Amino acid sequence: MLRNFRIVLGFCMLLACGFAAQAQEAKFPSKPIKVLVPFSPGALTDVIARIYAEKLTQRLGQAVIVENRPGSGGVLASQAMLAAPADGYTLQMVSSSHAVNPTLYAKLPYDTVRDIAGVALVASSPSVVVVSADLGAKSLKDLISIARQQPGKLNYGSAGVGAATHLVGEYLRSQAQIDIVHIPYKGVQEAVAEVMAGRIQIAFPPIALAMNQMRAGKVVGLAVTSAERSALIPDVPTAQESGLPGFEYSIWYALVAPARVPRPILEQVAKEVQQVGALPDVREKMISQGLIPKAVVLHEFDTYIQAEIDKLGKLIRASGAKAE
Repeated sequence: MLRNFRIVLGFCMLLACGFAAQAQEAKFPSKPIKVLVPFSPGALTDVIARIYAEKLTQRLGQAVIVENRPGSGGVLASQAMLAAPADGYTLQMVSSSHAVNPTLYAKLPYDTVRDIAGVALVASSPSVVVVSADLGAKSLKDLISIARQQPGKLNYGSAGVGAATHLVGEYLRSQAQIDIVHIPYKGVQEAVAEVMAGRIQIAFPPIALAMNQMRAGKVVGLAVTSAERSALIPDVPTAQESGLPGFEYSIWYALVAPARVPRPILEQVAKEVQQVGALPDVREKMISQGLIPKAVVLHEFDTYIQAEIDKLGKLIRASGAKAE
């Protein structure tokens, strides 16, 4: 009888532990969630993270806190995320530089595909080619002409080696066959400020980060990198219209998580992010930032990341860029 009682008691304890684990998983989140941003405050990745954090806080009943961890094109932020417990409470908002790092760095401290899971692709954005007002360029053709007359004399700024705003500069350099020099910053907004001050000549920010400066005449917008003109700056032609057939480049933005986070939690977060992205006021905010809303999640997004690693890796290898 005693032996049977112990067996039944043990079985009940196992059931209780199982129910407790299920209950704990079911009540996610039970504490604040941290979203790491690998760029400076004010960068478009940061802006998007804060738009989503506000809405997710309301929906989940727990604070969603944005924390900036700039440096090394997102590697530092990814390391910090992977060092935290894989429980869904530490996530990261990334840009397309996330898919560049596997090629850019000779040895990353993690495996992008194996260790990091795609949660949701939320938006993409073309860049706009901006130049200092005193450069004298009124069109992309003018810029290309000036650069060819002064090889190695014009500088362009980006958010860092391997950042999307660096790669678009390398793409222009190769397609236009010009010699322009890359100057990395912690964020592309710093590069735009340097263009305004006349210390460098060119930058390739997302449209929203340069729109006001363009309207104020502090920088000159020459071309957008999308296939079609932007409704936010309809008077600015595309690079294709400006004499570069087939030129098209967009930056994408997404939420990722450690791959070891339990699948039900990843699915819950992905579902919430999708629902936030569908809200009319969120879509309006995103579009006002020059963004094109997207909704690609989980396995489909993982497949997309792998394709981007392959595609952007070719551009990195062609440019010869390497991170120290």
